[in-house]
Amino acid sequence: MATSATWFAWAVLAAVFAAFTAVFAKIGLRHVDADLGNLVRTAMILVFLLALVWYTGKWHSLPGLSAKTWVFLGLSAAATAASWVCYFRALQIGPASKVAPVDKLSVLLVAVLAFAILGERPTLREWLGIVMVAAGVVLVALKPS
Repeated sequence: MATSATWFAWAVLAAVFAAFTAVFAKIGLRHVDADLGNLVRTAMILVFLLALVWYTGKWHSLPGLSAKTWVFLGLSAAATAASWVCYFRALQIGPASKVAPVDKLSVLLVAVLAFAILGERPTLREWLGIVMVAAGVVLVALKPS
């Protein structure tokens, strides 16, 4: 069973990898269209994930997925694709040090959506932290180039 320390460790690793994602993508997009670069990156992600699922033996769970799971994972995939198209276009024309933080406005949006749709109830302290992240994004975005 996962513990609170487990989810936090995975979340920190996600942030570390996301930081490298932005920097590596910015370098990789120097001589390629953002949409083509996004396709190449996505194809590589598919290969990595196929290898991971094969290596860990998780293929057997695929037939047992419910229709609801397929629908919501499909919606998540569509949202991810739209996010990546926008992110890569922004990254190609803007500085990574501004694009990536603005992308993190998703922190505020996730909190609002989790409140409205999932019934999650962040504490006042947690809302304050979320608002501070959003304020930091605004400060970064408004900083003169």
